[in-house]
Parts: sequence; C-alpha cells; structure tokens
Amino acid sequence: MTATAPHFGPPPSVSATRRPLAKAGLLAALVGVVFGLLLAVAGPASAHAALTGSDPQDGAVVDTAPKQVTLTFSEQVAVGEGSIRILDPNGKRADTEAAPLDLHSGSTVKYGVALHTGLPDGTYTVAWQAVSADSHPVSGAFTFSIGAPSETTVALPENEAGGGLVGTLYDIARYAAYAGFIVLAGGAAFVLACWQRGAGARPLQRLVVRGWMTLTAATLAMLLLRNPYTGSGKLADAFDLDGLKAVLDTKPGAALVSRLLLLGASALFIAVLFGAYAKREDEREKKDLTFGLAIGGAVIAAGIAGTWALAEHASTGIQPGIAMPVDVLHLLAVATWLGGLAALLVALYRTPDVTADAVRRFSRIAFGSVLVVAATGIYQSWRQLGSWSALTGTGYGQLLLVKVGLVAVLVGVASVSRRWTARLAAGGVAVAAPKAETEAAAEAGTPAAEAAPDPEPDLMSQDPASQDATSQDPARAVQLARQKAAVATAERKRVRDADPDRSGLRRSVLAEVGVAVALLAVTTILTSTEPGRTEEEAARASSAAAAPAASGPVNLTLPFDTGGENGKGTVRVDIDPGRTGTNVLHLWIEDVNGKAMDVPEVKVALTLKSKDIGPLPVVPVRLAEGHWTSTGVQIPIAGNWNVSATVRTSDIDQTTVDKNVKIG
Repeated sequence: MTATAPHFGPPPSVSATRRPLAKAGLLAALVGVVFGLLLAVAGPASAHAALTGSDPQDGAVVDTAPKQVTLTFSEQVAVGEGSIRILDPNGKRADTEAAPLDLHSGSTVKYGVALHTGLPDGTYTVAWQAVSADSHPVSGAFTFSIGAPSETTVALPENEAGGGLVGTLYDIARYAAYAGFIVLAGGAAFVLACWQRGAGARPLQRLVVRGWMTLTAATLAMLLLRNPYTGSGKLADAFDLDGLKAVLDTKPGAALVSRLLLLGASALFIAVLFGAYAKREDEREKKDLTFGLAIGGAVIAAGIAGTWALAEHASTGIQPGIAMPVDVLHLLAVATWLGGLAALLVALYRTPDVTADAVRRFSRIAFGSVLVVAATGIYQSWRQLGSWSALTGTGYGQLLLVKVGLVAVLVGVASVSRRWTARLAAGGVAVAAPKAETEAAAEAGTPAAEAAPDPEPDLMSQDPASQDATSQDPARAVQLARQKAAVATAERKRVRDADPDRSGLRRSVLAEVGVAVALLAVTTILTSTEPGRTEEEAARASSAAAAPAASGPVNLTLPFDTGGENGKGTVRVDIDPGRTGTNVLHLWIEDVNGKAMDVPEVKVALTLKSKDIGPLPVVPVRLAEGHWTSTGVQIPIAGNWNVSATVRTSDIDQTTVDKNVKIG
C-alpha cells in the first residue's frame, strides 16, 4: 500500500488533545453504570439445580413423625455430611447426622436423611445446601410439623449459598477471568491474523500480557475461594488446606487446575510471539513460525475455553455432548471478536503505523466471529430456555433479551466502523516508517514502529561544524538522535490525529469496546443464573406438589380435659366430603370409657393460617346425646386447616383442643 503524503497544519490545542481522553472517560463511566445496574437487577446468583420436591412437603402437618426426610432435585448435586440438617423446635439436630442416603431412581435425583425415633410434636426445620452439577452452590430451607405447628427458635437463613463477601469476591474473579481470557486470546489472534508487525508494538504486548496476568490471578483467586464459596461462606476458610484438598477432588477444582497448567503453556506462547517471532526478518521462516504459533495458540485457547465448558452449564442438562463443544466454539468466537476489538482500539490509539489492510482483515474476521456467535448462541438459548414463555417469564430469559439487544447495538456500531475502514482504505495509510526515520530511531535506541518522519529539514545535519562536534562526542550524537526521534514521533501523531477517517474509526471502535464491556457483564451474569428451562421445570414440580389432593372425608380424634369433675373425654370430628365448598360436620363426644357424653356446649372453628383465613366459626346443633352436627360448612380454599373444638363440661370448666388437617 502506498503511503500518503503528510498533512501539515497548526499544532492541536490542549482541549483537542484532551477530547479523546474525555470521551473515553465518559464512555467508561457509562459502561460502569450499565455494569452496576445489571448486577443490581440480576439479584443473587441462582444455580442450575433446583429443589423440585420433598417429603414431607413444605408446610405439611403429619400425624406421626416420619422415619426420614427426602429431597428431590432437578439435576445431579453433590452432597456430604451436614448437607441436609433437620432441626427440632429448639434448634437441636433431629436427624442421625449421617451422610445423606442416595435414593436415585432412574432420572430422579433424590437424597434422604434418617430421623431419630420418638420425636415430639412441633415444627421442624429442614436446612439444605449442595453444589449443582454446573459448579454453583444451591441452598434453601423449609418447615414441616408433627402433630401440630409450634413455636421454633430456628431462624431460616436469609442469604443463599454463594452470597456475602465471599460470593462477591468469587463473582468478581469470575468476571475478571472471562475478561482476561478474551483479551489474551483475542489480542494474540489479532496480531497473528491481522497485523503481524504489531508483535513488536509495546502497547499490544502490554495488552496481551495483562490479559494473561488477569486470567491467572482470577483463576488462583477462584481456586482459593472455592471452598468457602460452596461451604461456610467465611473468607478465612480460603486458606484451609483440607478444604483446598477437597476442592481439588471436585470437577470445578480440576478444571481450575487444568486452566493454570494451560496458562503456563500460554506464557511460553506469549514469549515466542513477542520475542523470537517479533524479531524474525526472514519471510519464509516467519511464515512457518506463524503457522506453528497459530496451531499452538488455537489448541491452548480451546483448552482454556474447555475448562469453562467442562465445569459449568454446558456440562449438565440436555445434550451435554453437543453443548460442550458448542460452548467452546462460542467462547472462542467471542474472544476473537471482542478481544480483537480491544487490540484494534489500542493499535489505533497507541501505535503510529497500524495499516488499513490490518483493519480490513480484522473486519472480515470479526464478521465471521459474529456469525459463529449468533449460531452457537441460538443453540444455547434453545437449550437453556426450552420455551417462548421462559424468554419473558424467567430472569434468565430477560437477561438474554438484554444480551441480544446489546449484540444488535454492537453490530450496528461495527457497521459504522466498516464504513470508516472503507474510507481509510480508499485514502491509504502509512505502512512503514521512512528510512531517515528508521535510522534516527536506531541511533536513539527507539523501535522503528514508534518513530515518525520529520517534515522539516534538519539544519544541524547540514552544518559541518555541528557534524564534527557530534562525531567527536558520541553521547551528544545519541542525545540529538533521541530529540530527532521525539520530534518526528510528535509530528507523526499530529498528522495521524488530523486524519478525519482515522479519527472516525477510532471513535467508532471505542464505542464498540464500550458496548462489548457491557455485553461481557451480561454474559457473565448469565453463566451464574438459573436457566429458564430449569426454573420452569421447578415451578411446574412445585405446582404439582401443591395441587389439591383427592377429596375425602376428614376424621379427627381429639382428647380433652377441662380439669373439672368428669371433664375428661374424646371429641371425634367428621367433615364430609372433605373438600372445598359445602361440607357436613358431625361431632361425637365420649367419656374415658367410650360412652356418649352430654355436655352443655360445644363449638368448632376452622383456620387456614397460611392464608390468614379464619377462624371461621361453626355452631353445631345437638341431635342426640353426645352427637352434634352442622350442615352448610363452607371450605373456601384447599390447604392445611386447623380444626379446633371448644368443649364446656360445666359453668366454669372448658377447654379447646385442635389439630391440623389437609382439606381439599
């Protein structure tokens, strides 16, 4: 490509020099606001697994203590001792404290814990915590009652597993890991595929190395935080060696260790790319080395991407054999696109001789990456949503809509960048520094890529006396050469900034990178959000579990003791047909010998505490000795009703007895 003649003009003002920095700062602030809002609306990170059922059910009242409590999950989870705890009303363990029993049956994922015998009546709390197959911790709690509900000293946990300070730090490390990988892989791909001369540019070298450092630091942080993140939630446990050893035995721990090993290989790749490769002059040798680096880099990048696919959403659910390679391809395409954008932005702002041809090549590669991202993203969306209703009715679907919108904005801004690229290519751009500039840079010890032509004649070089002085003083000669290189660089930067086509391209690429940062934030949140398919399946399972049972007569036996003479006996209550709507209530009162017992008064009340309904009074009519009845008893809604009977055996002796029963 032919170099264009430099354009001369007045030097840029201070305000003009600061304008790009001001725009960059404003854009960074806007991106930060978007990032914060996305984190705020996303809420606590839910995981892929969900509790779909239990026995006893949440809020159930059972007549006798069960032998065990079972929990059913939507997918495989990892549990251990203490993962499921049953606490009595006083907060003491009611289970045997053994490891949960594996009660899997076919595709049903179920675990159970055995209870002590002879448990007293009252409200019991079930607290559970596990790690889902996609590496995210899940937790929850619910209650059931034996005999009748009671007061309990157990406080249900307010925070979900993976929350608190440890959860925040782990999420930050997860975001940093994605960003570091994108910069590392995308920046290296930009150099090899689009602008090979950029291997010698210090700004690009710093960008890729910082991406490697960010990914390495984030991976180490995730490895240390993994134990408290899925367990106690205490930051001090990050340095528990026993906990770290346990993490290494899990699938996420093995993935993080594999990533660290691959990062060691990538360090060697970076050293060759910015060392021997950048200095290689022979075209044939450089071509061979380019091919070798491309193959090696692709293998390393695919391996690092695979550490996410093997441990997160892609590794579980439907079609994992297809989902994992698709996830790897998706992440590689995203890195090539967004990481290349970051490298292009640095090249446009920090290097003097990035070529229009390099920009054109990246534009074509980015277009192909967008197609791959779209194709793999459609498959991932179908796999994680499963229905159109989940697109708008679940948190995952709503975040996905935000992501699609950001992708559309990014593609729109990219089309503007393509137009600027076409204009830049039509006008031409400098490919290499002139010979005089290169010589001056060599004398000053400055890379040729950072030098620039000096549009004004060097008067000192035309002065024989000056030439004699500099030849006798080598230090003075080096100093003058550095000054010449600095002046040339400043002039070249002025000329470069005065090019409207290049400035337009820089602004549009800056906007692309800003949108890409927000897109990365949404994508990262999606990886820790419960997929819409799982959320809907859990909701359907909960609805089925809460569905009214088959109607049938209700029979209760309630012992009573009013404390007076002949004040002991039993109340038998029958509610027929025992369903919502109109029912008939029969009540029999018997003494301790089972004989009919006449009392001055008896009253009945129905209360549904979960819905704040009642007490609904029922005034039965005496039919015969010890037999009372009431017709037209209305049960407005199905649920666990509290049936209370008040029996008066004298003018001053009376008592109220009650029991919970499911009606409807």
